[in-house]
Amino acid sequence: MSNTCNRSVNCPTCQKPTPWSNASEFRPFCSERCKLIDFGEWATEKHSIPGQPVYPVDDDVDEPLQ
Repeated sequence: MSNTCNRSVNCPTCQKPTPWSNASEFRPFCSERCKLIDFGEWATEKHSIPGQPVYPVDDDVDEPLQ
């Protein structure tokens, strides 16, 4: 008897049920399209992780770099 479990998750982009297995190339996304949509949202800062910036913005740009 095999010990396999048919798990599925909802795609974070379109909410379509997607199998969770090694065969799912784009998991947790249902497709490359949904994966790229999510990447674009992070790249344009539509999604972000709250917190203080790692490098604070400094208005004094006249200071030479070292």
